[in-house]
Amino acid sequence: MKYVDEYRREPEARRCLELIHRTVKKPHTVMEICGGQTHTLIRSGIDRMLPKQVTLVHGPGCPVCVTPLEMIDRAIAIAARPEATMTSFGDMLRVPGSVTDLLAVKSQGGDVRVVYSPLDAVKLARAQPQRQVVFFAVGFETTAPANAMAVWQAAQLGLENFSILCSHVLVPPAMEAILASPDNRVTGFLAAGHVCTVMGYKEYEPIAEKHRVPIVVTGFEPLDLLQGLHMVLAALEEGRRGVENQYSRSVRREGNVPAQELMARVFEVSDRQWRGIGCIPRSGLKLRPDFARFDAELRFAGLDIAVKESPLCIAGAILRGLKKPSECEQFGKGCSPEKPLGAPMVSAEGACAAYYRFGREDEP
Repeated sequence: MKYVDEYRREPEARRCLELIHRTVKKPHTVMEICGGQTHTLIRSGIDRMLPKQVTLVHGPGCPVCVTPLEMIDRAIAIAARPEATMTSFGDMLRVPGSVTDLLAVKSQGGDVRVVYSPLDAVKLARAQPQRQVVFFAVGFETTAPANAMAVWQAAQLGLENFSILCSHVLVPPAMEAILASPDNRVTGFLAAGHVCTVMGYKEYEPIAEKHRVPIVVTGFEPLDLLQGLHMVLAALEEGRRGVENQYSRSVRREGNVPAQELMARVFEVSDRQWRGIGCIPRSGLKLRPDFARFDAELRFAGLDIAVKESPLCIAGAILRGLKKPSECEQFGKGCSPEKPLGAPMVSAEGACAAYYRFGREDEP
């Protein structure tokens, strides 16, 4: 199959669903890691067409959703400075901080700009040497190579007015933390195909072996997800563990080695705070000492910010697969895309936003 439409054909989808129904005999709980996969599953109704024994839960695969509240407040504090230009992808502008958001800062005169690549922020810094240009570097391994390239390019150009506010997180340690938790309910994973396009899937193999679970690297279209679900459910029924690759048209076991090498030159692994989950050891990236001069947290004073999450928001339980968005008392009432309590409702990849948009108010 060569074209996107071929991964959305109804006859093939029905055949795959029939195969899943014939396969499943026991109860299983499967977590998809990627927020894009969550939206496809809910938008296409796949979650409602699976056997009743299958429970889908939605993991911490939305980069906006897991960005800590204090990091958003730091971005807001930088954006409010008269000498600073804060650049970001558009989905970060409406994510609520503890008091306000970047969009409100922009409306009040702050220089906040949407860019489509961190390299656009580098170009802006070259064009406006009198401004301190900051890129809000949020994301998983998928966006890390582009952010590494931006820092690398800024270093080669000798730019002194460019920096990044780095909040990069890594998928495998989060999966490990979920599986190791005493209240874990996940028995199998659909791994994010775009992350594995960069990193490959060798890192998942020891996790699957240690916790005796199947992990299937999966794409993002309906037929990708149905095939991935069949693969993981067949493995669960047969008692198999290990890693399989549904997304072979994009993913190789070793991943994109040049991209990994660039990341390793610029970043090093660090502990990282995840919104709603807490600190996961060695689950993030930070700039190496050679590039620390491009770290916005070191460049700007007064960013030592401590905040508390809303006690009404259960985003942490949702991101760990313990609850579904519709189980939140505030869902669709005190929390909506217009007035969100937490990032999973405002992000384009958030599970709460998917449930709200596609009418899952009463899903158990």
